Amino acid sequence: MAPEPPLLTMSGITKSFPGVRALDGVDLEVQAGEVHCLLGQNGAGKSTLIKVLAGAHQPDDGAITWRGEPVQLSSPITAMRLGIATIYQELDLVEGLSVAENVFLGHEPTSAGFVVRTREARQGAAALLERLGHPEIDPARAVGDLSAAHQQIVSMARALSHDVRLIVMDEPSAALDPDEVDNLFRIVDGLTADGVAVVYISHRLEEIRRIGDRVTVLKDGRAVAVGLPAKSTPTRDVVALMTGRNVEYVFPDRPAPGSQDTAEPVLVVEGLCREGEFEPVDLELRPGEIVGLAGLVGSGRSEILETVFGARKPTAGRVLVAGAPLRPGSVRAAVAAGVGLAPEERKAQALLLTESVTRNVSVSSLSRFARAGWLDRGAERKAARAATRELSLRPDNPDAAVRTLSGGNQQKAVLARWLLRGCRVLLLDEPTRGVDVGARAELYAVIRRLADEGLAVLLVSSEVPEVLGLADRVLVLREGRVVHTADARELDEHRVLDLVMEGSPTS
Repeated sequence: MAPEPPLLTMSGITKSFPGVRALDGVDLEVQAGEVHCLLGQNGAGKSTLIKVLAGAHQPDDGAITWRGEPVQLSSPITAMRLGIATIYQELDLVEGLSVAENVFLGHEPTSAGFVVRTREARQGAAALLERLGHPEIDPARAVGDLSAAHQQIVSMARALSHDVRLIVMDEPSAALDPDEVDNLFRIVDGLTADGVAVVYISHRLEEIRRIGDRVTVLKDGRAVAVGLPAKSTPTRDVVALMTGRNVEYVFPDRPAPGSQDTAEPVLVVEGLCREGEFEPVDLELRPGEIVGLAGLVGSGRSEILETVFGARKPTAGRVLVAGAPLRPGSVRAAVAAGVGLAPEERKAQALLLTESVTRNVSVSSLSRFARAGWLDRGAERKAARAATRELSLRPDNPDAAVRTLSGGNQQKAVLARWLLRGCRVLLLDEPTRGVDVGARAELYAVIRRLADEGLAVLLVSSEVPEVLGLADRVLVLREGRVVHTADARELDEHRVLDLVMEGSPTS
C-alpha cells in the first residue's frame, strides 16, 4: 500500500513586510497524529509561519497542501473550517463571557437561527472539558475568573468544538507550573492518539524531547533543518542550527574592563520582583556602563525594565537612583530622578506619530520651555533640533511628522527625548526592533557614545549577538529568574542559549 500523504505540506512559503523578509522559502510537512515541533530564536519567522497557516497572513509565494489537496487559507475562518486551529501564546478569550460562550463563540448552538441554546452550549462545553481531563471547570463560569492554566484548557476546548485535525500550540507551557505541564502533555498524547496533529512551538528543549516526534528549525526566515528526530537530536546540534545569522553586527569598541568600577552606582536594584512575572533581581549600574538582560520572550526582561521605570508596581524590593529610593510604581518619580525608557513598541508606547519631531523630542521637557503659562515654541524647536543633530537624526527637519521617519530615525527621536531631558539612566527595550541593517550600526554607535559620555544603560534585546556586542555585563534570564551573570566577553551565543533553554540558577 502507498504511504499516506502528509496531512499538511507548506512548500516555499515566503512573506515580506516593509523592510523585512520574514519568511524566505520555508517548507513544513506535518503527518496526522504527530507532534511536530517548530524551533527558532525570536525573529526567526515562527510567528509569521503559523499566522500563514492560520489564515491570518497571506503568503507572497509558495503552496499549501491539506490532506493531499492544494488549498488557499484566505482567512482564519477558512483554516478553521478545514480543521486547522491555532492557540496563540496570548490567548484570545473574552474574559467577560462564560466558558461555554467562549468555547462556541462564532458557532453557537441556535434555535430558529437566532436564539442561542444556552443549555446545549453548556452541555457541549462540559463534554469537551471532560475529554480534556478537566470536568471541574464550570461551563457557566466567567473565563476571566479562571487561572491561566484553565483558560488555556478553555482555548483547547474551543479548538476541539470544531472538527479539528491539526492544532497549533504557541508556547503553551509558558504560564504553567510543572504539574500543569504534565497534564498538557497528557492532553496532547490523547489528541495524537485520536489522529489529531499538533504543531508545538516552545523554547524549552526538554519539552521538545518529551513530547515531540519531529523538529523543524527556523533561522532568519528559512528552514535550516526539517524533520529532525525530536528525541535523539542532541541539544548542542539544535542550538547550533538556531545560531548564526545572515546579518553582520558591527559594534563599537567597549571601554577597557573594569574602567567603570571606581564610579558609584547610579542605579541600584535590590530584591525587585513581581509575583508571577519575575523573581527577585539585584543589579548595579554605573555611569558609562551598559548592562544587558538576555533571555527569551516571557523570561521577564521587559517586565523588569517597566518595573524599574515605575510603569509596573513591584511586589517587593526597591530601586535607587543616585542613592535615593524611587517611589514604587511611579513613572513621574522615575523621570524626575533621571530615568528614561525607550519601550519595545515605540510607535504605540513612545511616539506621537502625527506630531512633529520637535514635539516628540520635547514632550518630556515641556515645562522647561514654559514662559508665564505660554510655550516658547522657538526655544522648544531650537533645543529639540540640537538634541536630534547630536544623534544625526535624518532628515534634519524638526517640523517633519515623526510617522514619516524610518524606524531607525524614529528610535533616535525617542533617544533624543531623554537626551534633552538630561536623564542619567536609560532603559532600552529592543532598541533595534524594526530597524534596517545599516541603521543598526548607527544606533549601536549612538548607544555606546552616550554611555561613554556617562549615561548608564540597561538594555533588553531578543538578539543575543546584540546583547553580547553592546553590553559590558550580561544577566541571563530564564522563566523570571537570573540564572547567570557575567562579563559579556566571557559569554558567546551558544552559551547564552544553553543557559536560557537548559540552565538552572547559578551564582
